Amino acid sequence: MNLSQYLDKEEIILSDSIIIKLEQFASLLHEWNGVHNLTGAKTIDAIYLNIIDSLFPLTFIKTPKTILDVGTGAGFPGLVLAIALPDTKVVLAEPLKKRVSFLKYSIIDLSLPNTSVEAKRVEKIVSDPFELISSRAVTNTNLLLDLTADISDEDTEYLFYKGSKVFAEIDVVEQELVYDIVQKNKRNYLYIKSKK
Repeated sequence: MNLSQYLDKEEIILSDSIIIKLEQFASLLHEWNGVHNLTGAKTIDAIYLNIIDSLFPLTFIKTPKTILDVGTGAGFPGLVLAIALPDTKVVLAEPLKKRVSFLKYSIIDLSLPNTSVEAKRVEKIVSDPFELISSRAVTNTNLLLDLTADISDEDTEYLFYKGSKVFAEIDVVEQELVYDIVQKNKRNYLYIKSKK
């Protein structure tokens, strides 16, 4: 199966040039992963499924002008979102050196002028507030909100890619949130629209 077939099934609409870049990213990751073990996705199809997982929220979120992706790892979701949203400035926060090397190489190889890497933990980042802060499988919701407090404001939205623990996490968040949880397969996408 090629990436277009996956996209069609999920009703995710992207231009041909973006699909080509996403397929190039999948090939790059597959190649690097064989040597550096960057992700558990070992086949092109497994990488495509991770790309679809990263892209699915584009069907329900507001398109932001700036994104910070916390703990990008091998590029999910941050690098994938950067490819799909060429007019959005995307910052990838990733402290692990081998992943940083891969991300920086990919940004150059895929010609992504909208994307940069911060090779540090998120709490060390100094920046104006981001419009959207995303994260997949990094830590619990409360801690993510705390760690990003200095780089967010009342207009910042959050997109956290979660598993089944999301409901328990939301119950113990210390702030009042306006949010949706969108469920797809085994993924729960926590979309926080505001904090009160």
